[in-house]
Amino acid sequence: MRFHDLIRMIILVLTGTLLVLVGATNASAQSTVPRYGFRIVGTYPHSVDAFTQGLFFHEGFLYEGTGKRGRSSLSKRRLEDISVEQSATLPRRYFGEGIERVNDRVYQLTWTSHMVFVYDLDSFEQVATHYNPTQGWGLAWDGELLILSDGSYELQFINPLNFVSQRKVAVTLNGNPIDNLNELEYINGEVWANVWQTDFILRIDPATGRVNSIVDLTGLSEQTELGSAEAVLNGIAWDAAQERLFVTGKHWANLFEIELISP
Repeated sequence: MRFHDLIRMIILVLTGTLLVLVGATNASAQSTVPRYGFRIVGTYPHSVDAFTQGLFFHEGFLYEGTGKRGRSSLSKRRLEDISVEQSATLPRRYFGEGIERVNDRVYQLTWTSHMVFVYDLDSFEQVATHYNPTQGWGLAWDGELLILSDGSYELQFINPLNFVSQRKVAVTLNGNPIDNLNELEYINGEVWANVWQTDFILRIDPATGRVNSIVDLTGLSEQTELGSAEAVLNGIAWDAAQERLFVTGKHWANLFEIELISP
């Protein structure tokens, strides 16, 4: 079996496992773990070349972190315009991952290099680095601690001053651990997490790790141009001021503002 065929098989198994768990949730625990649909309320341009790893919205601007060695970057732009207002490029040896704002700083993870880059929010000047002992996937901030995903079923809660983990929580759906947690966003007291290679976003209780509900975005990728075989859902941004929810994917030609449809 060729290597990429083996990887595809592993992905299908993992995705199938989550689908089974979601199906069980729908059938036996609908009252406790609801499953939301969506409607599109706005469509915006997005670079189909961007391997989206992290996303957040702040004061009218969209900030995005991208991956791939030699193509990893941090950028700032307006929703309506695909042109970049400001950017910083990672050295070629680094594979960029999730990003998050902490006050006047922006943190950017790397995948397997254990490096965390810290930038000034206004100038994008690099002002610090930290060591991350795990892989870096997604990043969020609850107003006190950074929240990190590393591709496993655990979330780490990290002191942003020294990047030392304060605690961990296992993410579970109906008692089953859910791994491949990827891009994160903190919204109204919950951690929202993309599950890699699926159309699902999990809404997680940060205290217990239990999945409160599931957002099923099946069909959203059909509403945009996809730029590669790796063009999967990944990217959540929350505009707290106007209570707007944005989602996109790796190598997607559009970013979408969506509203949830109650189950």
